Amino acid sequence: MIQRLAYIIAIFYCVNLFALGQTAHRATGAIAENYLTKETKVAIKELIGIYSLAEISTYVDEMRALKENEFWSKTSQPYHYVTVPTGKTYAEVGAPEQGDGVFALNKYSEVIGNPSSSKEEKILALKFIVHIIGDLHQPLHVGTGLDRGGNDVKVNFFNQSYNLHSVWDTVMIKQTNLSYTELTEWLNKHITEDDITSWSSTDPLVWVKESYDIRETIYPKNTNLSYEYLHHNLPTIKVRIQQAGVRIAVYLNALFGSKK
Repeated sequence: MIQRLAYIIAIFYCVNLFALGQTAHRATGAIAENYLTKETKVAIKELIGIYSLAEISTYVDEMRALKENEFWSKTSQPYHYVTVPTGKTYAEVGAPEQGDGVFALNKYSEVIGNPSSSKEEKILALKFIVHIIGDLHQPLHVGTGLDRGGNDVKVNFFNQSYNLHSVWDTVMIKQTNLSYTELTEWLNKHITEDDITSWSSTDPLVWVKESYDIRETIYPKNTNLSYEYLHHNLPTIKVRIQQAGVRIAVYLNALFGSKK
């Protein structure tokens, strides 16, 4: 009973810890639903039934509450980001020994395509793929290797203390006061056919390079942030959510469409 209570408390804590970050992740999943092919929708339904991509998009963050589980507390932690030092490319540095987001995306894509994979393995793989694509579109999930993706950069945002990573993960989206469904509706209606065409790369190194380029512009000289920082950077976050949503769909369409 005590162990069960501890588990419930841990899950509650983790959900709240990632709750506002979940808004962006859920929006990427919900946007993706609009661009899946019929074949892909059927394949996904066979795996997760009535659950949506928005619902599963936050699963791997929520499971990080299981501190006693080595996979969730240690092994999978590097799967949420990549490291590209300033002046380098991902192709030059590659994945570290423990893996990273690109490594994990390739790993779980192989699970989906492997006829020998169990249904449970494919479900977990799908959850990781949807989540990782979202993470790689957040500029500070492409870290420099010096400050834990901006987690060590302390800032004041509208007179409240945060780190820079949390401002980009959650706080600026929170400032919109939109639910994930409202955010999805607002963002999706502005995605054009030209956008879909130009965003249709399934190469994660393209997404990483985009995040790297943005990352190099977002470290503030003045750590007291308010309307000016929000005005300049919130549109970027919105575009990255749109791009991630489209690319989740394009990536899954390619992945499931290639299955025999």
